Amino acid sequence: MTEPAQSPRPDRRVDPVVDAAADGDGKGIYWVLRNVLVGPPVKRLFRPIVVGAENVPAKGAAIIASNHLSYADWIFMPLALRRRVTFVAKSDYFTGAGIKGRFQRGFFKGTGQVPIDRSGGSASEGAMRAGMKVLERGDLFGIYPEGTRSHDGRLYKGRTGVARLALEAKVPVIPCGVIGTDVVAPPGKVVASFASPTVKFGEPLDFSRYEGMESDRLILRAVTDEIMYKIMELSGQEYLDMYATKAKALEGRATTGAPKKVRKSDT
Repeated sequence: MTEPAQSPRPDRRVDPVVDAAADGDGKGIYWVLRNVLVGPPVKRLFRPIVVGAENVPAKGAAIIASNHLSYADWIFMPLALRRRVTFVAKSDYFTGAGIKGRFQRGFFKGTGQVPIDRSGGSASEGAMRAGMKVLERGDLFGIYPEGTRSHDGRLYKGRTGVARLALEAKVPVIPCGVIGTDVVAPPGKVVASFASPTVKFGEPLDFSRYEGMESDRLILRAVTDEIMYKIMELSGQEYLDMYATKAKALEGRATTGAPKKVRKSDT
């Protein structure tokens, strides 16, 4: 009998920046942004529609897995809930200089983002470590399984980190479908429309039947695909069984006629 395909366990090396952010720094800033500075005017201007918020538990750890259409997803999805949602974001948002840099750093830290360096191979390990710390303290951890924003509005193949995190932390996954944020804030624009985006939360997904199987790649793929299917049902997007990064690279190559390197992880 053959052994199940094994997936490497996440690196638990200490990163003081990631660990400090994941420990819940900035909760006071978050409250001010959500309830005073950002939340009220955003809700008045855009009138976002929220469906299924009751599916998110009032307390206890859970993963919220969402599609990713626009940077505005960082605003509208957390605003739909009373509880704080912690995400990971590229570290560039935390290191900018000048007034813009200070504002950006304060905003991302205050809205529950954890800085992750996407260069090299440590990004996924840092995200896993941050996610585990957030979930261990009983909070909500938000993740975009596609790994990047959709460049054409379609839903792309999910990466298995969300499944590994759910199985290791033994927490439910709440699928989330965000609709219309790419109209509100398409790539390259701050705001293009005051249309009302919709945020839908599905029923929690329980994967306890796979307990102890978090190193099996086939199980991780099956769990991830189930999560992506539920997201697709909520968002109504067309699904493409390809990683978004690979799709972008192929589209760029077709447009320019020049070959572009596709990372091995995208195949």
